Amino acid sequence: MGHLENLKGTAKAVDFAKQNGIYIVLFALIGFFSFATENFLVSNNLMNVARQVSMLGIAAVGFAFVLLLGGIDLSVGSVITLVNVVCGYFMVNAGMNPVLAIVITLAMATFIGFTNGWIIANIQMPPLIVTLAMMIIIEGIAFLISKGLPIYGFPDSFAVIGQGYIGPIPIPVVIMIAVLALGAFILNKTFFGRYFYAVGGNEEAAKLSGIKVKNVKYLVYSLSGFFAGVAGIVILSRTNSATVTAGKMLELEILTACVLGGISVTGGVGRVSNVIAGVLILGVLSNGMVLMNVTEFTQMVIKGSVLLIAVAFDCLQNRKAS
Repeated sequence: MGHLENLKGTAKAVDFAKQNGIYIVLFALIGFFSFATENFLVSNNLMNVARQVSMLGIAAVGFAFVLLLGGIDLSVGSVITLVNVVCGYFMVNAGMNPVLAIVITLAMATFIGFTNGWIIANIQMPPLIVTLAMMIIIEGIAFLISKGLPIYGFPDSFAVIGQGYIGPIPIPVVIMIAVLALGAFILNKTFFGRYFYAVGGNEEAAKLSGIKVKNVKYLVYSLSGFFAGVAGIVILSRTNSATVTAGKMLELEILTACVLGGISVTGGVGRVSNVIAGVLILGVLSNGMVLMNVTEFTQMVIKGSVLLIAVAFDCLQNRKAS
């Protein structure tokens, strides 16, 4: 009897670790850096971590939708860059009102996402190739607009988005929380959120059940572009300078955060609510390594390894489930 109870207790512990492993890793990292560095647990540093990961978290919501669909969007980093450059150009070189500049650039980002979805759905090209090509195209456009030079001199009111506070909380963090809540609402409380899971789980079965798969793809990639655009606006406001490197390599960090958060790369599995844990792990890891004076190239090796391990674990889980 006692042996049976021990087995049940072990099984419960294993299930708990599987369901909450991401949070266990997060708290383990926080504990490690708290002992390894003197300044990690300082309130200013923790707030800095939250502010830094906010842009990642905003873009990760749209990227999570794409992964749930069984796709991928390598253009998100370049969309962030283009929004950065175009919005800066409108405000400085064209003298446009910041609100109008933001609205136009977010519409542009959404259209880029829609274009990705339209090509993937109608021409049936692999999402990897479509979004890789789009990444190269819009990076080139960003260089053509800015000529490779930074754009600065924005109105003071624009800086509030990335540098302001609501009480003690930075506005970028508030925006990230709002976007995460919106993402969770879309997946859990709307019919088309359930379509994301259905199409990602089995596209043919989704078609046979009457789901308009093409429209779902249009919507998902449009949302990915939109949320990447929001992240680009926040980054621009925070740095107060538009550069062609604003979103460089961010797509890989966003992918890592999503996979760490339990979004399956094969589609149909995952929750946006867990993505925040993946985002925070990357933020804590980056901040802790900086405080420990880890070189940039060593950080690249570690982050790449984290992505590899996370995807390998996802693949093993999928194989076991099959």
